Amino acid sequence: MNPDGSVKDDSFRYPTEDIPMKSWLLTGRNSLAHPSVVFRNSILLRTGGYDDTYPIAEDHHLWLRCIRWFNFCNIDEVLLDYLENQIYRAYCDVIKIKKKDVNKVEEIPFLPVNFFKTHNLNSSKKQPDIKFVSSRTTSQKGSTHLINDVDIYIRSFEKGFEYFYGNIEDYVILALLPNYVEQKNSSLVYMIDRLIKKTKRKESGFYLDDWNDLRKQLDYLENKGQKTILFGVTFALIKGAKKYNWNLKNTIIMETGGMKGMHKELIRSELHDILKKSFSVSHIHSEYGMTEILRQAYSSGDGFFKCPPWMRVYTRSVEDPFEILGNKKTGAINIIDLANIDSCGFIATQDLGKLNEKGCFEILGRFDNSEIRGCNLLVI
Repeated sequence: MNPDGSVKDDSFRYPTEDIPMKSWLLTGRNSLAHPSVVFRNSILLRTGGYDDTYPIAEDHHLWLRCIRWFNFCNIDEVLLDYLENQIYRAYCDVIKIKKKDVNKVEEIPFLPVNFFKTHNLNSSKKQPDIKFVSSRTTSQKGSTHLINDVDIYIRSFEKGFEYFYGNIEDYVILALLPNYVEQKNSSLVYMIDRLIKKTKRKESGFYLDDWNDLRKQLDYLENKGQKTILFGVTFALIKGAKKYNWNLKNTIIMETGGMKGMHKELIRSELHDILKKSFSVSHIHSEYGMTEILRQAYSSGDGFFKCPPWMRVYTRSVEDPFEILGNKKTGAINIIDLANIDSCGFIATQDLGKLNEKGCFEILGRFDNSEIRGCNLLVI
């Protein structure tokens, strides 16, 4: 693949049938991609298995010994098709987009995020390790995300945090998440709980409305010069900003969004100005995540979120969902999350934003009449 996602002109196709594949092998060309070969254990027993006297051609030497007794075949399909999400496949069929039509990343169909509210998007029939459910009001239906292997989610958010902030053990993590802690199956609470435990510090922990205890803890950590991150939902941080005058020098304020009818809604710049003044910090950091995906993007206070390497963001036209926009143009946010292997890695969100020339993205709000999301967004 080229860096822009298009297929290189010098690409070639492997033979798919037995005789051409054996001809390749006999003339010195390996017709099998070793990491994707599947064969029975009886083949190893009959041929004697790999011969380590051929250190860089053990596989080719094994295939040559198999020619006498066995037939070869290359499946002329992407193997992932046999594991793909059936709902996503049906969606692609409805909009009449086939695999052969997709030649670059921008042509990949993005599944509307509301499918997580109406369908079971699990790609497997196995019992999931965990179920995450988005926060919602009584009049809304939340999204459900079934995770077959929770270790993938853990590795995703831990590696994402370390990518931007370094070793988690260098920090004390405090979490100001009233209401969210009370909600079962919250992906945000699960993530922060895991980060708290990963710090291996007794000072790390959750706070609900324990403002006096939180104030004492932050004063103690500031006096020690301890690097600290305070994760907080928006309405709770605003409440804390009004309750005390803070003087934080070693603490990062990390707002995770979350207005949801509990406070007068503000645009992000207004919110950050209030928090910076009250907490005496120069920047307010932000975390962008949602129940429907497994990764987080972070902003260090400039208003633009940066993605980990396994995530990419595009903007699409609000009038034509299949039109991908360029940088600096306001549109709806499309997300590629390669960690989302249990559901769908290509999500069309209801968030509005735009990209800069560095691939970072800014969140500007949501579609009119779209539901208020519990995490990460403010309405403008």
